[in-house]
Amino acid sequence: MRSGTPLRSPRPSLVGAVALVLSVTLAACGSERADDSGTPSSGRTAVAGADKLEACPAAPSKPPVGNGLPDVSLPCLGSGPDVRLADLRGPLVINVWAQWCGPCRDEAPYLAALAKSGKVSMLGIDYDDPRPELAVTFASEEGLAYPHVVDRDKAIQRALKVGGPPLTVFVDGDGAVAYVHRGVLTSQQQLDQLVEDKLEVTP
Repeated sequence: MRSGTPLRSPRPSLVGAVALVLSVTLAACGSERADDSGTPSSGRTAVAGADKLEACPAAPSKPPVGNGLPDVSLPCLGSGPDVRLADLRGPLVINVWAQWCGPCRDEAPYLAALAKSGKVSMLGIDYDDPRPELAVTFASEEGLAYPHVVDRDKAIQRALKVGGPPLTVFVDGDGAVAYVHRGVLTSQQQLDQLVEDKLEVTP
């Protein structure tokens, strides 16, 4: 497994880096988005069940790297501090998702299984989602046992060229974005192969 300072492994504690997963197509998900319920925009609004999610860890501040994650801080969906994406190092998988996105639910079992393996750190980004209470339910029901942050205002959109969820980002040990998979993950084999090919980690 490649060296780095993982933020949180699904089993141990999250320390230093988080995994990002970003997947796409507005065509697949855009029409399914729920209407805004008037929930306050802050990702820190108390939401029932949020305390049962994996806590976001505090990560030491690091300088941004070339071809790295955007220098934005996002609030935790569960408990814990805001997460500054530029501080994260891999091997890390970041998944961009939303509770209104049908394909996100389709690929969730593969992400849950990868998290359970403990081979890479993982981070979820609840993206452009007006219903934090439904997001908490989604993450809990799908067994996504890794930290999640909230990007309701699409702060990562430009830097990562996010058309919409799902989208999965693979971050190497130096903090560089090694690969972005746009669209739904269709099998465990596909996800495991991407982890092996892009991060040099055998799941």
